[in-house]
Amino acid sequence: MGSSPATWLRTTPGELLDIIRHEDRPITKLELAKRTGLSRSAVTQRVSSLLNAGLVIPTRHLAEDTGGRPAERYAVNPNWGVSLIADTGATGMRTAVCDLSGHLLNEHFDWIDITQGPDAILGAISKRFSSHLVSRRLSPGHVRGIGISVPGPVDARTGRVVSPPIMTGWHDYDIPGFFSAQFDCPVTVEKDTNAMVYGAFRSSTAAEQNMVFVKVGTGIGAGLMLSGRLYRGADGAAGDVGHTRLDSAGEVAPACRCNNLGCVEAYAGGWAILRDLQAAGVEVYTIDELVKAVHEGNAEARAMVLESASIIGTAVAHLVNMANPRAVVLGGQLVGLGDLVLATVREQVYRLSLPLATRNLTITTCELPNPGVLGLAALVSDLVLGPDNVDRLLADRRG
Repeated sequence: MGSSPATWLRTTPGELLDIIRHEDRPITKLELAKRTGLSRSAVTQRVSSLLNAGLVIPTRHLAEDTGGRPAERYAVNPNWGVSLIADTGATGMRTAVCDLSGHLLNEHFDWIDITQGPDAILGAISKRFSSHLVSRRLSPGHVRGIGISVPGPVDARTGRVVSPPIMTGWHDYDIPGFFSAQFDCPVTVEKDTNAMVYGAFRSSTAAEQNMVFVKVGTGIGAGLMLSGRLYRGADGAAGDVGHTRLDSAGEVAPACRCNNLGCVEAYAGGWAILRDLQAAGVEVYTIDELVKAVHEGNAEARAMVLESASIIGTAVAHLVNMANPRAVVLGGQLVGLGDLVLATVREQVYRLSLPLATRNLTITTCELPNPGVLGLAALVSDLVLGPDNVDRLLADRRG
């Protein structure tokens, strides 16, 4: 059913920009008028306000339907501002500066220890942000938004971490507030797997509306896209598959870093594999060393990774039965082992999930080198260039 004229008349400049930024190519005023039902003069008025604010720029493309006659089209101005991104994990962080179309302009990877606490880690992020800006000859005033991901549960309303199992000292820390003295812009804080699933979703040519991203690294977690929307749950705790409990079948369940017993992560997380290998006398202390040991043919390392993948596959099967996604994407350091992990997870999911849930399901590994960075950049752009924020910005300009 089409929109009513009353709805058309309420189309704001921010809503017009939302149409422009989600097009595959620059769009003409006539196309905007047809899309919204606004008159040409109303479209011109709204586009002019966006042009004056520097949010869009005119471009010229040959029109396919006029025999080559130039048509003025409009696109988001990639130089209006930038976003600063920090995708952090338990042992590493990738920082970046992006334009507001989500394109990477600069990035850098650093090894970290998330248990050093928020002041040390956020301080390191802040220094990297300053370095990125200097390298691009930008000032803090060019920054329109900041995106931070963390390997722990995040209250979606406040951007604060809540009782994180591995993030010592981070509980209820005001991450957005840390950056407020240096940057006058919104700060988005997300659980790392939420950023990853959003990056995979926005980068997918198929753009599956229902997708699960499972991170398999030091820890285990999942991010969910349901009906084309990032699903955080009521309070931001959705997708924490690593801390669901397994039946220990009478055995003493291993202790998890969340202080519970028998979690999926306590059996199958990268840290748990390292724990068990060291107990068996195999001297591996990092996930990279674990991956190297498997590649070099260490039988114990290979066997433990296979067991881990089987457990993860069981957990993913439960997610598939509950959420019925069209795509499951595996990411994280252990996915670097290729079919050793992927084939085992696939086998378990197809064996344990309902036939209807797997009938059209694809299970793949993530081909993106930095899905968390891309997801955060897209989330920041959605916030900064969202209709409400743009309309407020234009109202402030009018004074």
